[in-house]
Amino acid sequence: MGEEFYCVLKLVSGEEIFSLISVDESNEDTIIILQNPVIIKMIESYEKSYIKIKPWIELSSDDIFIMRLDKIITMTESRDEKLIEVYNEYLTGDSINTYKPSGKVDISDKMGYISSVEDARKKLENLYKGLKES
Repeated sequence: MGEEFYCVLKLVSGEEIFSLISVDESNEDTIIILQNPVIIKMIESYEKSYIKIKPWIELSSDDIFIMRLDKIITMTESRDEKLIEVYNEYLTGDSINTYKPSGKVDISDKMGYISSVEDARKKLENLYKGLKES
């Protein structure tokens, strides 16, 4: 069995996966051994770029998969340290910047808190009464 390396694979199904792989050429059929394969997508916004990572096979409890070489269109070794770091953080669960798909945002001091609802209601009532009297 060959040495392990990080790799991006394009499959005949159209999927692009990222995984730590090793190649076994001991039999007449070459097989690829994938460890913790994931699908990585780039999401662009007007401010930043985000990386979305999800398991390649979501309902499996296994983390090692075997694939024949005829299922792969192309593969390339990845030496991108940031991508490898994000991948390893995902596997260990140490990711600190997680996207919350529910749309909920944590409250911070930078959100522009001006007053309470009650204070705002009183100010608006006074403004309305002042305009009505004029």
